[in-house]
Amino acid sequence: MTFYTSMELQTAEKISRAFEAVFLGISVQVERNGCERLFRRLAQERASGIRAADAIECSDITALLSWKRQGWLTPFVPADVAEKWPADQRDPDGYFAAERFTLSPIAYNTKLVKAEDAPKSFADLLDNKWTGKIVKARPGYSGTVLTVTFELSRYLGWDYLKALGQQHVMQVQAAADAPKAVAQGTGPVTADGLEYVVLQSRDQGEPIEPIYPSEGTPSISSGAGVIVDAPHPNAARLLIAWLSSRDGQQLLVDTDWFRSFDPDVKPRAGMKPISEITLMTADPSAQEKAVEEVKKKYEEYFGF
Repeated sequence: MTFYTSMELQTAEKISRAFEAVFLGISVQVERNGCERLFRRLAQERASGIRAADAIECSDITALLSWKRQGWLTPFVPADVAEKWPADQRDPDGYFAAERFTLSPIAYNTKLVKAEDAPKSFADLLDNKWTGKIVKARPGYSGTVLTVTFELSRYLGWDYLKALGQQHVMQVQAAADAPKAVAQGTGPVTADGLEYVVLQSRDQGEPIEPIYPSEGTPSISSGAGVIVDAPHPNAARLLIAWLSSRDGQQLLVDTDWFRSFDPDVKPRAGMKPISEITLMTADPSAQEKAVEEVKKKYEEYFGF
């Protein structure tokens, strides 16, 4: 079966190998790209009559809303999600569901910035001392950053993002690229990025620490669905069901520092409890209507 995904390739490969070890005889081919690129790829393939994808997951749930509306998904919500997860983490019509959850904190390089000097809020990033020193990913490539940018516009307003754009931000493509650049010393601080990549890097001994801003930390749920005319629909359902199961979720938490909506999954030691973090939350329906505005304003304030 073929799995289209926007999660980090290393993570997707790890999940696929674990799945194959449980379900002998099924092999998984991972096709990884940024969510916005996957969105365009699926549209191009379907316009050309290509039917390659079986299961697809994306860090921008508005993509799944679009695919559902166009009739490209077949209804499927894993039993574990339906029974135990919050109701807002699945499509009300049963076409798809969230299968992973992470945050987008600020992060800083501990060799370049002292803990007491690190920004404690998004507002702190507007200080002149951070001009030319902030790394940020692009919403035109990353579904995660599209969601994060939308949440920031809702909670802090476009005036904040306009001011941030005047800080001569160093731009990278993917949400994972920003914390990796900071861990490597390319820049001292991120404005966004993936919490699980920050924590993976820290776990590997790299000099990076997350900061959960006082205004709130953006949260990102990624959704997964089965393509309506998938070549291997049963294997696709099995993969998504396993990924959403307690075993699959615990693997995501234990090996790659994800968070889980499953109340039976134990959080990893060293991860700040979600109860201690103020969250910015997503609104996929409102975000879907604002996608073009988010991209347009971002280009206006930050450039391409």
